[in-house]
Amino acid sequence: METLARILESILRTAAGWPDWIGSAAALLGALFFSLLLHALLFRVLQRWVNTDSGMAGSSLRHARRPTRLAFVLAAMVITVPRLDLPWRLQDGLGHMLLILLIVLIGWTAILLTRHLSDRVIRRQRMDIDDNLAARKLVTQFRVLRRTATILLTIFTVAAVLLTFETVQEYGVSLFASAGAAGLILGLAARPVLANLIAGIQIAITQPIRLEDVVIVDGEWGWVEEILATYVVVRIWDWRRMVVPLSYFIEQPFQNWTRESASIIGAVYWHLDYTVPVEELRAKLEQIARDSPHWDGNVINLQVTDTDKDTIALRGLMSARTSPQAWDLRCEVREKLITWIQAEHPEALPRLRGELRPAMSGQTPG
Repeated sequence: METLARILESILRTAAGWPDWIGSAAALLGALFFSLLLHALLFRVLQRWVNTDSGMAGSSLRHARRPTRLAFVLAAMVITVPRLDLPWRLQDGLGHMLLILLIVLIGWTAILLTRHLSDRVIRRQRMDIDDNLAARKLVTQFRVLRRTATILLTIFTVAAVLLTFETVQEYGVSLFASAGAAGLILGLAARPVLANLIAGIQIAITQPIRLEDVVIVDGEWGWVEEILATYVVVRIWDWRRMVVPLSYFIEQPFQNWTRESASIIGAVYWHLDYTVPVEELRAKLEQIARDSPHWDGNVINLQVTDTDKDTIALRGLMSARTSPQAWDLRCEVREKLITWIQAEHPEALPRLRGELRPAMSGQTPG
């Protein structure tokens, strides 16, 4: 920018002796020409250092070429227009408008580059496989941080535009003088938004939840479908959607079934008669698990976990690669074992027993 300013100053000095409108037009055209020339030279040098055909740096350079060219043009006009002798003092208003456009362009370019880089990283991740824990970690971080960065860049851009107005600058000085009361009022008003923004940064770093995590929130079982700037969308198993503030996952307890891996152990319970052959039932359970496409081959077990005066309680444990597969495996095992017991050992089903005693001779019922 300093080089561009020096070139523009020399153009203005050269055009100073010409007629007003010719000098102004020549200075403006010269400034535009040299800004485009400087931009082309800068990108020619950068292209020699960075391979633009592949790689993240080259891709970013390609996407930034057009916005930065427009930024160079606006910067040249911002420097040149206030120094021109335009009628009706148009240079002041026009220069202010060009400065605002330059600030907006810089903020917009930063947002576009942030989105481009995050999308490039996200597209490389495989989310369509069972063991996608590493991919979900990275995608969650980049999506949450991208949304947070977009909000912050938008706020800074709007603030920079407002500060170009003298009235806003004067109001800012008076607001700074009374920062105690104003800060307290603004802090209380913006507390929910700020709490969720800070929670989003915490979630991106510590990751108590990730995209497609299986969670239980407020008694509802579902998947984390989307993590936005201020809230999380949980997809319930029956296709409902639960919208939860980001701060909830920092302040409130919840269950995360896929925190370390997608594999999970499911349990099935039966209450059967004391005559049930436990060993045969255990062998049948192992056979059903081996024949099922949902079992991952790791955990299969059957235990007697409790007894009461009428029945015994049995618990079957079985593992699967994902929680939906664990649910299907539990339902399959429960159904097939009940069918097998009904066919092979119907006497093992729960029943109530009674005893009839004949009345002894010589006794009358009292």
